[in-house]
Amino acid sequence: MNNFKEIIKYYLVFFKIGLFTIGGGYAMLPIVEKELVEKYKWSTEEEVLDSYALAQSIPGVIAVNTSALLGIKGKGFWGAVAASLGVISPSIIIIVIISIFFNRFREITAVANAFKGIRIAVLALLILSVYKMVRKSVKDIWGVVLLTASFVCVLIFNISPIYVIVGAAIISIFIYYRKEKDNDPS
Repeated sequence: MNNFKEIIKYYLVFFKIGLFTIGGGYAMLPIVEKELVEKYKWSTEEEVLDSYALAQSIPGVIAVNTSALLGIKGKGFWGAVAASLGVISPSIIIIVIISIFFNRFREITAVANAFKGIRIAVLALLILSVYKMVRKSVKDIWGVVLLTASFVCVLIFNISPIYVIVGAAIISIFIYYRKEKDNDPS
């Protein structure tokens, strides 16, 4: 029974995360850190960032993948189920409600202005997420080089992010393998 209560608590926390994650998986990172790291201490900041990075590299929705990974870490299979269902439930509820009323309310000025404000808030959350990820992930000159090269490849040369991610992974393996080999005293 106690385990069931903990699974329900996971569901409710991830429901809250899903409810306030407007703008997709990138916007959820500050909320996840606030809830899981600071408030409940279920994860560390590094575990959240690692789960987030892994979630981006596997097929599926980043928010659901991250929730499942963090749920598994915390409560195993049922934690993953609760976290995943929790994070998607608000979207399902909101989409159903919006679809019922959208055509009636989209012409109202206040609704149109609310959507403009939501876009600005989402942009702020995305910038905060990028800042935190860069601050935690880029630890040396090679990280700066990979970050800059990746940014340039995607933004200027319009190279698919898939190729950039695979290329960065291969280059990182080589660089950090070489670095460890150079630092090995034996």
